[in-house]
Amino acid sequence: MNLCNSRSQKGITLGEYMLRVGILMIQGGRSEHMEAMMAAAEQLGLEVEMKPIRKSTDLEAIDGIIFPGGESTSMKIAAQNEGLLEDVYSFIRQTKIPVLSTCAGTILLCQNNFLNATISRNAFGRQIDSFSSPLRVLLSNDSIKPVKSQSLGKDHFGYQPLPMWPEAPPESNEFLGIFIRAPRFDECKAEAVVYLNDEIVGVRDGNRLGLTFHPELTQDRRFHRWLIREMEATS
Repeated sequence: MNLCNSRSQKGITLGEYMLRVGILMIQGGRSEHMEAMMAAAEQLGLEVEMKPIRKSTDLEAIDGIIFPGGESTSMKIAAQNEGLLEDVYSFIRQTKIPVLSTCAGTILLCQNNFLNATISRNAFGRQIDSFSSPLRVLLSNDSIKPVKSQSLGKDHFGYQPLPMWPEAPPESNEFLGIFIRAPRFDECKAEAVVYLNDEIVGVRDGNRLGLTFHPELTQDRRFHRWLIREMEATS
């Protein structure tokens, strides 16, 4: 498959284009990532278009992509019939678009050599062992406009979401990481950018960022702002 990253439509409030963010729709916190991207764009005074990726043709004209969390084996099985993941991997190699991955999405990136690191699934334990903890972030923390905390209503199943963790002050390098059946980096040659105490839980390899936790479940949007800034730089 040969998909080019063409821009036949208009967009971004920088001027000519709207940045288009693809998000794999095979599993995980897809709606949470979409909300996080829209909030991050608002903080930067921009607009972005979220483009769900369900089939290979959806990859056209995107500027960046998000691999959400979930269960990595189930994600591979869900995408197998359409050959979607292989086309996504080819598209990333061809276009070199920025990538943000979380949890199981990071497993997929490591397994396919998009991050110079090896990783183990469910290394922090089972679902019952999920936890949150302050993290140290070494990514630059850009200045942003103040944004009010969101009050989330019930989802379409009628459940009330848990309150999201508020955003850290702009000058802070702390972040509350939420770990759910989280993977663990075994060996890492990519740049370490997030630490849980002395353990690496976030790596950057060029314009690809892999996290073992779930930033989309907080109101701290710095990692989604990072993706937008990387898309701006490569567009």
